[in-house]
Amino acid sequence: MTHTYAALLRGINVGGKKVPMAELRTLMERLDGYDAVRTYLQSGQAVFTADHGDEDSLAAELTEAIGKHFGFGVDVLVRDHAYLAAIADACPFPAADLEPRQLHVTYFSAPVGPDRFAEIDQSAYLPEEFRLGDRALYLHVPDGLGRSRLAEQLARPRLTKGLVATSRNWNTVRKLVEMTAG
Repeated sequence: MTHTYAALLRGINVGGKKVPMAELRTLMERLDGYDAVRTYLQSGQAVFTADHGDEDSLAAELTEAIGKHFGFGVDVLVRDHAYLAAIADACPFPAADLEPRQLHVTYFSAPVGPDRFAEIDQSAYLPEEFRLGDRALYLHVPDGLGRSRLAEQLARPRLTKGLVATSRNWNTVRKLVEMTAG
């Protein structure tokens, strides 16, 4: 059975890791069983269909193919439409009332519990807030991500140790749901 997925590439097209989207599309189209490949923006999103594997095995295939082709490692998360839609639907913040730049989702490679972030005193960062979801963290930053002190704390390597973590703004979250809907 064919499923539609989104591949989320972490940390590309910044810091010297250049992955042109047209080249990524071509690479993915050449992989066995990857069809209907489309990319979104330049920050590392690709939508595709596949009739084999699961999210983790597809992510491993893409990670290996990208590394071989471009000559550097890139962390990749693959998520299906049902997951992406559930994350958007479960947003604990009033997304419809916020500007997209004020709301972000960090997707994780594995479940995370509140203990991982227990050292962060959320009250010290108000009105910025975060909430955990299913392999995801929702971040509300009223003044945008670039000015967020909370985002800086959440990105500390010891808090994400052992995980692949990659963030997307709310526009991208919604667009990926739309693109994977089929």
